[in-house]
Amino acid sequence: MQAASGTKGGSSGSPVIDWQGRAVALNAGSKSSSASAFFLPLQRVVRALSFLQKSIDSSTDKPKAVHIPRGTLQMTFIHKGFDEIRRLGLRSETEQVVRHASPPGETGMLVVDSVVPSGPADKHLEAGDVLVRVNGTVLTQFLNLESLIDDGVGQIVELEIERGGHPLSVSVSVQDLHSITPDHFLEVSGAVIHPLSYQQARNFRFPCGLAYVADPGYMLFRAGVPRHAIIKKVANEDISCLADLVSVLSKLSRGARVPLEYMSHTDRHRKKSVLVTIDRHEWYAPPQLYTRNDSSGLWDVKPAIESIGNSGLPISQHIPLCHHDTEPMYEVNLRGVNDTASTMEASSGDGSQNDFGSEAKKQRVEDDSLDGTVANGSVYGSESKSDDAMATDNTVLRDYEGATALPANASLAERAIEPALVMFEVHVPPSCSLDGVHSQHFFGTGVIIYHSSSMGLAVVDKNTVAISASDVMLSFAAFPVEIPGEVVFLHPVHNYALIAYNPSAMGPAGASVIRAAELLPEPALQRGDSVYLVGLSRNLQATSRKSIVTNPCAALNIGSADSPRYRATNMEVIELDTDFGSSFSGALTDEQGRIRAIWGSFSTQIKYSSTSSEDHQFVRGIPVSAISQVLEKIINGGNGPALLINGVKRPMPLVRILEVELYPTLLSKARSFGLSDDWIQILVKKDPVRRQVLRVKGCLAGSKAENLLEQGDMVLAVNKMPVTCFSDIEAACRTLDKGSHNDENLNLTILRQGREMELIVGTDKRDGNGTTRAINWCGCVVQDPHPAVRALGFLPEEGHGVYVTRWCHGSPAHRYGLYALQWIVEVNGKKTPDLNAFADATKELEHGQFVRIRTVHLNGKPRVLTLKQDLHYWPTWELRFDPDTALWRRDILKALK
Repeated sequence: MQAASGTKGGSSGSPVIDWQGRAVALNAGSKSSSASAFFLPLQRVVRALSFLQKSIDSSTDKPKAVHIPRGTLQMTFIHKGFDEIRRLGLRSETEQVVRHASPPGETGMLVVDSVVPSGPADKHLEAGDVLVRVNGTVLTQFLNLESLIDDGVGQIVELEIERGGHPLSVSVSVQDLHSITPDHFLEVSGAVIHPLSYQQARNFRFPCGLAYVADPGYMLFRAGVPRHAIIKKVANEDISCLADLVSVLSKLSRGARVPLEYMSHTDRHRKKSVLVTIDRHEWYAPPQLYTRNDSSGLWDVKPAIESIGNSGLPISQHIPLCHHDTEPMYEVNLRGVNDTASTMEASSGDGSQNDFGSEAKKQRVEDDSLDGTVANGSVYGSESKSDDAMATDNTVLRDYEGATALPANASLAERAIEPALVMFEVHVPPSCSLDGVHSQHFFGTGVIIYHSSSMGLAVVDKNTVAISASDVMLSFAAFPVEIPGEVVFLHPVHNYALIAYNPSAMGPAGASVIRAAELLPEPALQRGDSVYLVGLSRNLQATSRKSIVTNPCAALNIGSADSPRYRATNMEVIELDTDFGSSFSGALTDEQGRIRAIWGSFSTQIKYSSTSSEDHQFVRGIPVSAISQVLEKIINGGNGPALLINGVKRPMPLVRILEVELYPTLLSKARSFGLSDDWIQILVKKDPVRRQVLRVKGCLAGSKAENLLEQGDMVLAVNKMPVTCFSDIEAACRTLDKGSHNDENLNLTILRQGREMELIVGTDKRDGNGTTRAINWCGCVVQDPHPAVRALGFLPEEGHGVYVTRWCHGSPAHRYGLYALQWIVEVNGKKTPDLNAFADATKELEHGQFVRIRTVHLNGKPRVLTLKQDLHYWPTWELRFDPDTALWRRDILKALK
């Protein structure tokens, strides 16, 4: 039905009433450019209602699922006028018969528009066929045809058609429409895969029942499989239905990389092949099969792979994908370009800043226990080989070296550093987008700084590896191999991360070609020095250019993003006169290819107004001194907790820092704030180049410096020694670790409001693990406040609370407004100062229970809200990093039994 009623959005489903008050249709749609509205007649609705009424009247106890018969021929008819049908070849005598048998006012007939491949009508009917009779009865209306098909499920119908003026008679079986309507789907690594439905089969012209990707989730998105894809092969096995896919997945191990072949309806005549990596970590629950339960109205879930084994085995022992020791439960960014595939949100402008700090060491660092070298070539394994094996390896190596010679015009620096360059591809699972990370996909160039037979280490900026909960793949410029890496150290202040890889994974030939870069931290770069900027293009080709240092000590000043994320603070970087653009990273070397600095990417957010902002990035050089200090502690053994790296537990370093954000002020301006001439002379003598003094911008909330230092304080000296730059503060902190006494305090001489005073300020020790634990409750991801949040200088007075960093669409958190950028400080009146208290409080909550939540926003505004817990679809689970196995483990904290 059509009428000029001018109905608007939101009125769909409302009844259409005639002048006697009788419902004759349902409001179904309207045209936005006019007043036209379209109504759905109620004939078929009344039929369905009658089945429901009969079921209710006949049931004596709890109502059961009602089966309403629906038939289909898997074909689509359209209604065309007689004038057009005559042009299709309809004979005049047939038209006369139809007009005579049809109701008065009939203007046309039904014509076949499309036929679904492999359906009941396939090979029998074609587009353009004119329907004349069904079971001997002239039929020209959709309603009559639908009634006949719905009542004839499983029967044969006789169709009389005309094709180009020639009469034909075909017999077609009526199929049950419910049998080709998906009532189950597979969820694996966040992907939703189900049999191709009849509606999408019509749209795409594919047979029903194929393995259809409704949402690629994480694993398939990482491989480049798009939404609406049809999976044809996995691990070289044909996939014709969902059961075939489950069977193949059950044979795969965690961390396995297998080929996947798929088709897309937009390019249906070509198949595409990608490489799928099975999740090594437990980012998601094991594969689960959801089945619609018409009696309960819920989707029942069960493990898709029944054979559950012991998930505590090492990865090398081929853990089946379904192995789990708990109950089961679910953008490309080239340096900060947001992707739309994420199913989790933080807020407008959510992102993370990534920093790159570099430090180097003057001479090589060697460790006999690791049989490796730093900064001077590769290390060969000590195991013996047969002559044939060695000859084979030498042949492979010689052939590859000859095939990949650098261009003749390549610089000496480019030739020397090329074996140490590596390209990183990083994916962040949406289920654990922690610390405000602003994208799911990153690329960047890193440098190998240690390479031995047992361990390799590469350094890269934190705008490439932003958080530890990441999947990292390394591609080497010197050898064609791609291997996984593990995040072993994220510097809490500087913008760099250390990634470990297993040299044995690239084979003897590859391990012998790769070399660690030689670090040259001293002498420090000066203005006017010549350096070579060397990096990798996306096709792993080394690229270099000669540049001049214009500023060797530029202080960064990056503001906080709308959604707090890592940002570079207390750092001095190197600026060049020319580079390759804001997306090119690599290293700064001298003419011999020795590393002087890392050329890393920094993330920032440009705010155009109070409501408009955009993520940007820039590149700067970071001296390598800080990196070498941490590297030496990793090799020789640090003073922190041990971490499993390539099967060997190694004590990791702890970094002592003063958790205060500082910024430099010129002495000329500091004089106006009351700095005396004596101190100006002292500071100029200490550093005649910078001619600056450090001022306090703020203290990190919860740090030992909080409530001692105030904004605007000038830091003149530390332990009676004048300070003028950030590295002076870091050196004073390192001195505390070298002392025999366990003194954790610094004696600061400051100038506050014109008065000079001395303060004893405590320092803090931080590891390089980043955030290692998070809890997903009711669809919101909570974690301990990360440094970027604490840098805002505020934590709730109610015991600090747990910080909401993400929320999921469709979850109770989404429905009831428990969004990100706030702390949960109470659950049903119980304080939740940390994750342990929060886990204990939520374990007591039952399914369907309304929960009272007290929150505090980043702006300090408190709020109380209630939400209804749904453990059926949103169980409470925890993701935690296990340093003993170097794996992320997923544990169910609360779920329906």
